[in-house]
Amino acid sequence: MQVVITAVGPDNSGLADPIIHYVTGLGANIAEIQMYDHDEEAVFAMLLRIHVETEDLTSLRAALTEIGTLKKLSVRVWSPEERKDKPRIAICTTYRPEPALALLRAMRDNQIKAEPAVMIGNREHCRGLAEQFGVDWQSIGGEKGEADDDRMVEILDQYEVDYVVLARYMRVLPASSCWKYAGGRIINLHHGILPSFPGMRPYHDAYASRMLTYGATCHFIVPDLDAGNQIIHQSTYTVPHGLKIDEIVRLGQEDNEPRCLVEGVRRVVDAEVRLHFHRVISTQT
Repeated sequence: MQVVITAVGPDNSGLADPIIHYVTGLGANIAEIQMYDHDEEAVFAMLLRIHVETEDLTSLRAALTEIGTLKKLSVRVWSPEERKDKPRIAICTTYRPEPALALLRAMRDNQIKAEPAVMIGNREHCRGLAEQFGVDWQSIGGEKGEADDDRMVEILDQYEVDYVVLARYMRVLPASSCWKYAGGRIINLHHGILPSFPGMRPYHDAYASRMLTYGATCHFIVPDLDAGNQIIHQSTYTVPHGLKIDEIVRLGQEDNEPRCLVEGVRRVVDAEVRLHFHRVISTQT
């Protein structure tokens, strides 16, 4: 079984060794290891991808949680194989309902073989969608839409989420949250073609460059915002000369972005791609 282990906490000495020694003592083969040590922030983070001969992660989770408690680390043990028939997805939203609606319909129709475990919003705009599809809604936003990132992580743990989908969630996740769910578990929809048009206004930036082709990008999230080498899927559409920017944006938001996200999430759920050392690789032979 392929297992992803993440550990995040205050920086100190000897944090990685107990975890590594424990899993190698079980006979696990280490396929990937990444460590982050930021002296200024005094933060330690580690990702460990292993292959181990087990079909039950209960004892492994218990042992590593105990190590985490001793070392003051937040430890998570996850495998894409544990619920591969029906992984649990969290949909995170802010304003735009179209991407979330497309995901909910795709899961309902079994186009995406997963279940919506929870919807999370820093704004209330998409609460009605959750109610329409019978999905639990959790609000993490303040009066001005500021997000409670610690509360988000608590909710993801509470609902035992496999994948976190940022469906036009207009807040940047902190690095600590990215590390806690590292290893290809956070999927983002960016409303522009990466790497050419990053940032908050990709439609307008492309329009200013006199582009006739616009697009959206579905990519894995790593601690670097909109990094270009984690692309899962891109979809584009071409517009005629002279089309107004408002119409270009409407076409993208109502049609292209939702299609892009659905296909990207499907590829991940169907294990056609995965993230390895911060790069997307194909699992297809």
